[in-house]
This record gives sequence, C-alpha cells and structure tokens, in this order.
Amino acid sequence: MPEWLVEQGIGEDRALLVEDGQIAAARIDWPGGLATGQIEDAVLVSRARGSTRGTARFASGEEALVDRLPQDASEGAAIRLEVRRPKLSERGRTKLASARPTARAPRPAPRLAEALTEEGAQVRIVRHFAEGLWEDLWAEAWSGVVDFAGGSLHFSTTPAMTLVDLDGTLTLRELALASIAPLSGALRRFDLAGSIGIDFPTLEAKADRRAVDEALECALADWPHECTAMNGFGFVQLVARLERQSLLHRIGQNRIGAAARLLLRQAERVMQPGTLLLTCHPAIKARLRPDWQDELARRTGRKLRISSDPALAIEGGFAQAVSS
Repeated sequence: MPEWLVEQGIGEDRALLVEDGQIAAARIDWPGGLATGQIEDAVLVSRARGSTRGTARFASGEEALVDRLPQDASEGAAIRLEVRRPKLSERGRTKLASARPTARAPRPAPRLAEALTEEGAQVRIVRHFAEGLWEDLWAEAWSGVVDFAGGSLHFSTTPAMTLVDLDGTLTLRELALASIAPLSGALRRFDLAGSIGIDFPTLEAKADRRAVDEALECALADWPHECTAMNGFGFVQLVARLERQSLLHRIGQNRIGAAARLLLRQAERVMQPGTLLLTCHPAIKARLRPDWQDELARRTGRKLRISSDPALAIEGGFAQAVSS
C-alpha cells in the first residue's frame, strides 16, 4: 500500500503521497478554526421557519451553515454538530464552514495524520520530506501554472469553481490529449475538489471531443467525481465532494499566511550552528505569531532574530544561521 508522509510543521501540517520519487497526491492543513470531523455542541443562532437549514455558532465564536436540521431544533438551543467542511477563503469573500447534526460523542478535529489513518491510509510522520519535493509543489500552487511538453495548465480559483485554462503550441487535438495526464496529476497534487471547469481548445469534430472525454475518464477512473461530456466550445465540468481546502485555495488565497509558514519551514531546516536569522517582507514579519516564534525556538534550540526588507517579494523570505 502506498505510504503517506506527514510533516507536522509550525502552523501547518503537510502530507505527501510519493510514488517512484514523484508526488502522486498531497494535502495541507492549517490547524485552528472549524475542521472536518470536529464534533461539538454549538448554538443554533438562526433558522428560517420550515427550513432544514440554519446557522450555528461554536464555542470559538466561528459560525457554520447547518443542514438536515430536525424539526424540533429551535433558535437559541444547543445542538451537537459534526463539521463536514471548513470555511473556504475565496476571492472577495469567505464561505462559512458547513456542519450537520450528529449523535456521536464530541471530539476535536483530527490532525492530518489522524484523518488519513481514519480513511484507511498508511501514514508515517517524518521530520522532513526529501529535498525539493514540497518546495516544487508549493511553487506550482503559488503560481497556479503546471507546465508540460507542448503546453501549460493555468489554474485559478473563483467563488463559483476552480477554472483550468489550457494553452500551448501543439495542434488543438494533440494539445487537449497531451494535457490529460498533467491535469490528472495536478488535481491530486493540489487536492482539488468541488466544482472544476476545464477550458479545453474548441474541437469541431465530435470524434476528437469523444477521444478527449474517453482519455479524461480513463485518467480519473480512481478519482471519485462526476463529469460532463465536452461541449462544442471545449468546456468540461468536474464535480467532486468538497471536504477541505485545496493547496490552491490555502496558498493562493492567503499568500501572506502561506509564505510565513514556508519561511518557518525553511528555518527549521537550517543545519549550521548559530542564531537563526529570518529575513522577510514586513507583511510576513507581522504575520509571524509569537507562539510560532516560540515553537521555532523550541524545535531548533536557538535564539531568533527577524529582519524585514520591503524590497523582498512576499515569497522571497529566507532563513540562515548567523553568529550572535
């Protein structure tokens, strides 16, 4: 059975499924906030008359949308809920978490390694991934671009769906078919789900469109989803169950938070002796929470210094060891 490797970082848990030295799938989790699998008693704060949907407030103060409410659930009353999906950061808005009533015992949200184990996966917690694996994936998710021979896939998140645009120099049929394997791999690496729209080139011949549909079906045979056939304009829609934030959403929609966590990860990997100096954009320095700094000092056994440089790009921070 393939083995998931998990890094339990500062402010972030990361998981990679590595096969033959390549990333087959990945996940990311930022602890804090409502998370899938969390069971807690909350307060129902709103419910339209006769509706099975409403809004509940958890002890943390965070609210969630609730469906499948029983008839006797009333506003202001306590109700035990299981979180089905965390809140989603989207361009221009934040979508509330979702939850459902449950009779199961309260429990905190499982950490990433525990969640994978509960799904039946084989999991091993490691101190560090192999050099370059996470860095390359992070850069892909940061840019939203996946290159392949003859073309590239451009991913962008919108409130309605994740859109994938295809560009390249091959003939239209060859480009569409050549993109299937890279697309299939990217969906798994980015841990994408929900509604995904793919804008393939417009293929006039029905036989060409059918060939792309069949290739896509074969490539995604083991990825649970529903799929439309390609329409006359080259558009295909995939729908998969959405249970967590993808890497694209985490990294792309919260760039300062993502870059701050990456800098902490880089600092953990500094092997040379001396004080740890973190140099970063001022916005990143402001995001480095005191408890994160304390944890970095504890893990490394070093003193920390943080220097800001407004000329650095948001993602351009670096860590090094210096003499005190």
